[in-house]
Amino acid sequence: MSQNEGTTVEDHPNHPSVDQSDRVVPRNLRQTGDPGIEMLVSTRVRKSPFFHKSFNENGAWRCTVYNRLYHPRGLVEPEDGGAMAEYEALTEAVTIWDVAVERQIRVKGPDAEALTNYVITRDATQIEPMNGKYVILCNEDGGVLNDPVLLRPAEDEFWFSISDSTLMQWLQGVNVGMDFDVEIDEIDVAPMQIQGPLAEDVMVDVVGEEVSDIPYYGLMEAEIDGVDVLISQTGFSGEKGYEVYVKDASKYAERVWDPVHDSVVDHGGMQIAPGHHRRIAAGIMSWGQDLDHETSPFQVNLGYQVPDDKEADYIGKEELERQKELIENGEYPFNLKLVGLKMAGEPIRDYANDFYLISDPDTGEECGYLTSPWWNPELETNIGMGFVPAEKLQAETDALLNDEIYEEDLDIEFQVHLPDEYAEEPGEPVFATVAEVPFKESVNPSAREQAKLNARKE
Repeated sequence: MSQNEGTTVEDHPNHPSVDQSDRVVPRNLRQTGDPGIEMLVSTRVRKSPFFHKSFNENGAWRCTVYNRLYHPRGLVEPEDGGAMAEYEALTEAVTIWDVAVERQIRVKGPDAEALTNYVITRDATQIEPMNGKYVILCNEDGGVLNDPVLLRPAEDEFWFSISDSTLMQWLQGVNVGMDFDVEIDEIDVAPMQIQGPLAEDVMVDVVGEEVSDIPYYGLMEAEIDGVDVLISQTGFSGEKGYEVYVKDASKYAERVWDPVHDSVVDHGGMQIAPGHHRRIAAGIMSWGQDLDHETSPFQVNLGYQVPDDKEADYIGKEELERQKELIENGEYPFNLKLVGLKMAGEPIRDYANDFYLISDPDTGEECGYLTSPWWNPELETNIGMGFVPAEKLQAETDALLNDEIYEEDLDIEFQVHLPDEYAEEPGEPVFATVAEVPFKESVNPSAREQAKLNARKE
């Protein structure tokens, strides 16, 4: 008898009652938990220029692979407080992160602006030199290929500081036959992040008072211990933060790391893993978890990234404008929609190792999945982002399913199937309600958050 013979839809391990029919490759929703495997360190995955500092000196005890580089994801041991101790350092002092995995893909040449404008949905011509912007790149079907921070260090030069998906080959492939006069390559630049309330104090310490003049998403050239760096006021936390991009990183990364790390420690901070607990509270999404190449920006509250007034053509424009028109006419073209959820249960104090299932409490049917959950100590509740049926949201809110669903807490309930270690009762789901996002305001609100704040003032 074959392995699958006798398996019914009801007991299929990938939970087909969750409607993923609008995806070519559905998410694997089987709840397998953590099998306790060991990460194999080999030469087919790159070590970042900060690898020795993170793992050998600062004792990072676990990692993931991100953009084909080893990425530290735990510095404080569980018995010493684990990820929540790192959260405390991030929100109360200052932290340094090894984020060399944010590979820098450079587009440089006379047509750099034209090519960049063709591959992003926002208007690249509005980004002045020595400034940046959060952008998305979509395929012809409107799926989000990458959501990088885009830096413009010069008139003829852009750096895509990429999330966890290959982008260099895509850009090079787009240019085949297009003949934009550009060079497209990954460059030897490695970023670190300085995040937390005392981040500015650290940066003043290492590069001087002028760093305080950098606006949000502004850039500044500087030197640290004689090494050229590019500094931006950006980050993945919702806290005050900066990124330091080390040039010629294969030679000089550690030379820059040491004085910055020393200053962080002097200000009462430490190295931590990237603060996913804080980015969830800020409503910042993580590519691969909360969105991917089969996700439309309209499903994940990135509709503001699709402009009404960009005349130039760009990849995905026709499809995204079609989707936008459908939504404006009250027809939502997708099965599932990303929302914020506040959840009962025991505190979730570490990364989820499955997409936890979501059920409709009225029917008991599995209908969605949680992408990014964590405990928030300020709210004293579990929070997270997850995909739920757009049809249920539309029926209970009468709202157009664009960004409006994030504007306020809603009296819409779901059940979340947490692992037994987090469940109130083993084997039983916990209740969750749709919540306003961000759960906790950012020091520098995103464009979507700012538009919401402005609307409330009017």
